[in-house]
Amino acid sequence: MITNTPSMVDEWLLSIKPYLNDNNNVIVGLDVERLLVRRRGMPDTVAVLQLCIGEECLIFQILHASFIPKSLNDFLGNKNHKFVGVGIKDDVDKLLRDFSLQVVTFVDLRTLAAEKMSDKALNFAGLKRLALRVAGIEIEKPKKITLSNWSNFPLTLKQVEYASLDAFISFEVGRLLFLL
Repeated sequence: MITNTPSMVDEWLLSIKPYLNDNNNVIVGLDVERLLVRRRGMPDTVAVLQLCIGEECLIFQILHASFIPKSLNDFLGNKNHKFVGVGIKDDVDKLLRDFSLQVVTFVDLRTLAAEKMSDKALNFAGLKRLALRVAGIEIEKPKKITLSNWSNFPLTLKQVEYASLDAFISFEVGRLLFLL
């Protein structure tokens, strides 16, 4: 689902209820895309929040939202959900700074992969390398899309595909690593 509408975020969160349970084994892929153009002295701002659980992805154009739904705040703040991503601490910090969204439990996939696969070099891997090493999935991350204008409204089809893939691969790599 791609949206900038808070009620659609609520709807997506209701649609993923079958994936949720009462223990700490709920894994959610998380990523953000930021504005690349900065004003002098201003930090880069989160434009898009991507979440994925199972095959269900949410691409929330948070920069264009009229408000942040309470359900999203509650979801991110649920200690039973483990949000996973590459360099996730930076993303989590930016969500808190830009939108007062607090992600309570998060795990960097690089650290998890290095530990689970006994390979310290994975502490410096990107999502592309982790996808290949952990899941045997080869992904493309074209710079043209990575460095595109994420404040577009609506996003282009290529941006939506890229954002969905990043969140899904984060989820899948995290899922596989937690099984090890």
